[in-house]
Amino acid sequence: MSKVTTLINLINKKPAFITWAIFCNFSKLPLIKLMSDKFFLKLAFRISIKRRLNLKAPKTFNEKLQWLKLNDRNPEYPLLVDKFEVRKFIADKIGSQYLVQLINVYNSIDEINFGDLPEKFVIKCTHDSGSTIICRNKAGFDIENAKKKLKKNFSRNIFWQTREWPYKNIKPRIICEELLVDNSHDDLIDYKILCFNGEPKCLFLCLDRRSPSGLKVDFYDLNWNPLPFERHYPRSGRLIEKPECFKEMLDLSRILSKGIPFVRVDFYIVNKKIKFSELTFYPGSGFEEFSPESFDYLLGSWIDLSIVKKEM
Repeated sequence: MSKVTTLINLINKKPAFITWAIFCNFSKLPLIKLMSDKFFLKLAFRISIKRRLNLKAPKTFNEKLQWLKLNDRNPEYPLLVDKFEVRKFIADKIGSQYLVQLINVYNSIDEINFGDLPEKFVIKCTHDSGSTIICRNKAGFDIENAKKKLKKNFSRNIFWQTREWPYKNIKPRIICEELLVDNSHDDLIDYKILCFNGEPKCLFLCLDRRSPSGLKVDFYDLNWNPLPFERHYPRSGRLIEKPECFKEMLDLSRILSKGIPFVRVDFYIVNKKIKFSELTFYPGSGFEEFSPESFDYLLGSWIDLSIVKKEM
């Protein structure tokens, strides 16, 4: 019996015993690549959300993200998720003043001369998620470890673990940017605005990434009222002050998300100035549970799939 068959049997008989980490490990097997995207997503959804994926009549936010993976094939999306190519889109749409300062872009690890880099910088692959390396002090920076991590991620294609098709054929590169430092916070806050066909509906903040207890995620409505739900990560339990430039962020997110059924537009605020972070079409790859589950349905109701159907 093949490892793939074993995995499928385990999922069907005892889905609660298969963790997402185990599934991701199986997803690296060459035979998994033979699965159709639809079949793969059904398996992954069963493991992560613990119920069957309804693609014929999707209702929830997570279900609709899977549907969009399969059906919304806008040819512009690969450029928008490429961490280097998206910079031109941002400059054209809202202006280059919102971009983080570019230090360099490399086609291979061997091109990087770490001695030429500034004392503080951020370096990451352009074609994936999770490869970010932060240098806060070059004197104590482990260059060999950084090269090892970049090499591992440079050859990785995250499409096979998530079936997020925009990532499938992106040319791997490495981008180095200025390290953003805000004088009012020890760690930057991520402002992530959820936009539905060009209209922001809510947002969440990512906090405490460097804390011993780990990442916290707080959801807010557009009036800056905390929303009473969690999505995979716990809330911080504190109220963050609404930034003075919040309206400007919302206006920018409307411009960047126009005509897109769903996209998350991410910003930083650095010394009261807005800086663009990234565009995300499938937050958590659509595999992160809501608590209470009713909010999975509420956010799902804001995604109008007919926009895609009319264009296909």
